[in-house]
Amino acid sequence: MAIVGVGGLGAPAAAVLAASGASLALFDYDRVELSNLPRQPLFGTHDLGRPKVEVAAERIRATFPSTRVEARSCRIDETSARAVLEGMDVIVDATDGLPAKALLNQVALDLGTPLVHAGVLGLDGQLFTILPRRSACLRCLFHELPAEDDLPTCQQAGVLGPVVGAVGIAAAREALDIALGRPPRLADRLAILDGSRLRWREIGLGRDPACHACGDPA
Repeated sequence: MAIVGVGGLGAPAAAVLAASGASLALFDYDRVELSNLPRQPLFGTHDLGRPKVEVAAERIRATFPSTRVEARSCRIDETSARAVLEGMDVIVDATDGLPAKALLNQVALDLGTPLVHAGVLGLDGQLFTILPRRSACLRCLFHELPAEDDLPTCQQAGVLGPVVGAVGIAAAREALDIALGRPPRLADRLAILDGSRLRWREIGLGRDPACHACGDPA
């Protein structure tokens, strides 16, 4: 399965999935920075400046020698996303930018590949699973995505390490259910983590037949 982004969300998700024995393909173009260390448990000070995927793959192989893990230090954009993600049984969206999440949503729909959407901002996290053409997609939830400038960045709003860790672990459990042929709990359900109260709640969703991303043709 693919994990796109191996930062605060993707690193704990990768660790959980590796422990289960899942084969992983890790995608990230960034390098380890000092600001990553408080919330990204696969990295240490001696890794500064190295590609995140390479360090993450090394840690996973050292801890779980039987786990197959592939490191792909590449950008996933409109020109590359479909080619590099084709053939994956599940995609975990552990990115931290709105354009990247919208792109992964569309690519998952085009490929017919289940996508676990995860996001965190400040003390709040959200998570749900997209089964293409069967459950709500990101654009069913947000018909019009806000402009990127209208939302604070993770740097501006801050991100609490335990919140991203909890959401990342929950995302891994959803992906594992799909890989094992079990119904994912969060298809058509949005899970929201209130980090200030350490409380999860869920909201029912439904696929929008008029959604311009996944809706039924006219």
